[in-house]
Amino acid sequence: MSIKKTSLYGGATAAALALTLTACGGGSGSGASAGGSGKDATVNIGSLYEPQNLDNTAGGGQGVTEALNGNVYEGLFRLTDEGKVEKLLAQDYKVSDDGLTYTFTLRDGVKFHSGKALTGQDVKHSLERVIAKDSQSARKSNLEVIKSVTAPDARTVEVRLAKKSISFVYNLSYVWIVNSGAKDLRTTEDGTGPYKLNKWTRGSALGLTRFDGYWGDAAANKQAVFHYYKDATALNNALLTNAVDVVTSEQSPDALEQFKNNANYKVNDGNSTTKLLLAFNNRAKPFTDVRVRQAVSAAIDDKKLLESVWGGYGKPIGSMVPPTDPWYEDLTGVNAYDTARAKKLLADAGYAKGFSFTLDTPNYDPHPTAATFIKSELAKVGITVKINTITPDEWYTKVYKNHDFTATLQEHVNDRDLVWYGNPDFYWGYDDKQVTRWVEEAEQASSTAEQTELLKKVNRKTAEDAASDWLYLYPQIVVANNKLSGYPVNGLNSQFFAYDIKKG
Repeated sequence: MSIKKTSLYGGATAAALALTLTACGGGSGSGASAGGSGKDATVNIGSLYEPQNLDNTAGGGQGVTEALNGNVYEGLFRLTDEGKVEKLLAQDYKVSDDGLTYTFTLRDGVKFHSGKALTGQDVKHSLERVIAKDSQSARKSNLEVIKSVTAPDARTVEVRLAKKSISFVYNLSYVWIVNSGAKDLRTTEDGTGPYKLNKWTRGSALGLTRFDGYWGDAAANKQAVFHYYKDATALNNALLTNAVDVVTSEQSPDALEQFKNNANYKVNDGNSTTKLLLAFNNRAKPFTDVRVRQAVSAAIDDKKLLESVWGGYGKPIGSMVPPTDPWYEDLTGVNAYDTARAKKLLADAGYAKGFSFTLDTPNYDPHPTAATFIKSELAKVGITVKINTITPDEWYTKVYKNHDFTATLQEHVNDRDLVWYGNPDFYWGYDDKQVTRWVEEAEQASSTAEQTELLKKVNRKTAEDAASDWLYLYPQIVVANNKLSGYPVNGLNSQFFAYDIKKG
């Protein structure tokens, strides 16, 4: 699961310091952004999602994926912006007839930013740290199917699975290959990507610079700097004043007209996999009762919420599955908005006079707005909501780790994440034995058609059970200076590849 939201590192030039200051300053509004052009350009990227730390196995959050995935760190495979899985550090691989043994041949000539050559031992170490006891990786549960990892030689890695996993190669696209000897990866890095870390000033910016020893095509620009803002208004002002060249994910649809009507900018409406959830703790009363979950879902007008937050962008979904997933089915009619039905379900469950609960709400947009809307909607059917606003760090500890909540708001950014409802230990505690069996059978399927059919059953059952209330699917709106090209527009799983961006 991905969740939204010093001293100089190796020194800084005057130009780099000026770039940091630019994020707080003004500009001409002429479309001529700072940072030069061509191969020596610095691309300034605006974002709301600063990393919590730099390690995606240590709760780094959405921001660390956005900034470092594909840019600083690479995997054996890559998930492209179009959703395809391609070989990256794996030059080739083969699978045994029983589907349990994967043998990978690594690319030759790959070096880490420290200068150390990539070996099979580094891959072994990287896989093992993802499934380690203290790992907070979003793919930990998916990859616990790994039984053993060996590195027979420098360019070969053999992975033995405990059972078949049709999604194994796909899941490997999430695993960063790190130097097995690297230390302090929460604040430093040692990846193989086209950029290396230059400087991270917490609360302000994270700078990347081209890695001259990169094994593949060099980054199209010299530096990429992610600038972080506390709210969408500040982010938009940074774009308008040329403090940044591109916004990774527009969070203020009301502000889009100023860019649409300005020839200096381009507004891109891409495909998102990010779902906003009202996640119930299925272990905690009253949400142990399916009728209560169904009632709450039916009492909230998701379309009205989406319109109030995003205007004409985004879409209702009715389940955990976005249209880009193979097992998508339109389930918006299940537990659709119907206050009369909501009241009847509450009465049937013994809550004719309603009840009260606390909604733990992350403190960044759009959660506070959504929480206020939900509170108003549920009051109409007699339910009282107390909003408890918390930071992303507090959310991770309180909700995700300790399961200490009744209901919460959170966005889930990854594709193909329906399978988490098959894990009773996941933070929302949904526990249906049939769903768990379907998820397990789907993962061991012999064909994608068989996998798809089983996960369609999971999709419908979790929707009917109102395992969560899937409020809406985010739009993916990337706004950029029109002098920029080569930037990603879909941002699947919140990754933002900066290495192809050209500034003319």
